[in-house]
Amino acid sequence: MKLLLDENLSRRAVAFLVEAYSESTQVAILGLERAGDWEIWEYAKTNDFVIVTKDADYFEMSNLYGQPPKIVWLKIGNQSKAAIINSLLTKKDAIEMALIDENKACIEIYR
Repeated sequence: MKLLLDENLSRRAVAFLVEAYSESTQVAILGLERAGDWEIWEYAKTNDFVIVTKDADYFEMSNLYGQPPKIVWLKIGNQSKAAIINSLLTKKDAIEMALIDENKACIEIYR
């Protein structure tokens, strides 16, 4: 599973995630830091990424346009980079199991 971290998540987190989530990246690393949500959505869709975000925007887009891409919505408030990395790593199995379901477009992650 390849994760595409939204602009509101640190690009420095990628180095800690690639072992568990190969080929993961962040929008700024791809030169998409000024891209709108729709452009990021299309990039993720075309390149088989799961979008990881703290915003409701992509969840709303998935309700309007369906999937792919799938969404991991981090509902963990203002947390440190380490806490976000920890959430994604410790909940990896739950994320993968939820997103295997063809009818599920989004998984919400809480603390």
